[in-house]
Formats: sequence, C-alpha cells, structure tokens
Amino acid sequence: MARRTEWLGDSTDSSRAEKELSPQDPAERARAICLRLLTGTPRTRKQLADALHKREIPSDVAEEVLSRFEDVGLIDDAAFAGAWVESRHHGRGLARRALARELRTKGVDSALIDEAVGQLDSDQEEETARELVARKLRSTRGLDRDRRLRRLASMLARKGYSEGMALRVVRQALEEEGEDTEGLDEPF
Repeated sequence: MARRTEWLGDSTDSSRAEKELSPQDPAERARAICLRLLTGTPRTRKQLADALHKREIPSDVAEEVLSRFEDVGLIDDAAFAGAWVESRHHGRGLARRALARELRTKGVDSALIDEAVGQLDSDQEEETARELVARKLRSTRGLDRDRRLRRLASMLARKGYSEGMALRVVRQALEEEGEDTEGLDEPF
C-alpha cells in the first residue's frame, strides 16, 4: 500500500491552511505565507512579493510585511545572491554570466548581482571550466577532434563561459591529451 507524503509546499494543503488562518486579516495571512516559503529555502524579496500577489494579498499589506521581514533579517537579497553564486558555481560549475542571468530572473537588484558575481575571479572561473572539461573529456574519446571541440565548448557555453575562454580551455585539454590542435584558434 503506497503512502502519500505531504510536503510543506503542497499547494492544496498550503492554500487550505492559509484560508483557515483568519481570512479577514491579510497581514497575518501574508506573514504565514512568507514564513512557510522561507522555511524550505531562502527566497528573494521579489519571489515572496510574487507569491503574495498570486495569493491576492493587497499590495500595501504585502509591502509592509516584506519590509518588516527585511528589517529583522528574514529577507536578505545580498546574502541570498552570495549564497546562490557560491552554491551554483561550485555545485554546477556555472560561470558569472549564467549566475547573473539566474539572479536577475529571481528579482535580485543589479548592484547586488554585480557584488555577488564579483566574488568569483577570472582564475577561479577558468579553473572550474578546466575541471568541467576534464570530466567530460573521457566521454568524448573516440570522436573526431572537431566534434569533441564542439561538444566540450558547447557544454561550457551552456554554463555561461565566454567563447574565448571555452575555446582556450578545450584546446589546452586536447593538447594535454596529445590531440593535434592546429587550426583550433578560430571561433567555432
């Protein structure tokens, strides 16, 4: 007999719980929604504002609750952005460009994004690119040189690395493996 597990974010349960909280007090509902969303994972102010808007919390009430949460440190977009960059760069190998794009979609302010992605320097980014290529290199053995180049460079491009860096890192990895890299200086 299969047993269904209820998750905190289950929309039917959370909606029911929100309605059972005093429906006449939108501020209390807004606080409950924000606290529930912040329990699972950190969120940006914009993500919480969008969730409150979706649940038809009046904008003035939402603004008041979000400001209070910010004042007490429950919402901190700068800390969120810094943790996001650290986690996604080391965990997924994403470059600064891809990280900035993700943070923009989460509603983080441009200045905070610049500060957070500024944590990564070019050397760190290139070292991560080398590690990604080294892991993928094995699976491309047996393919012709140009196909290997395209696959490896495309993988780096999808992760936000510049064309120049991707080409340079892949060329160096292929050279270390003994592959002839003459003519690989042109963009792909």
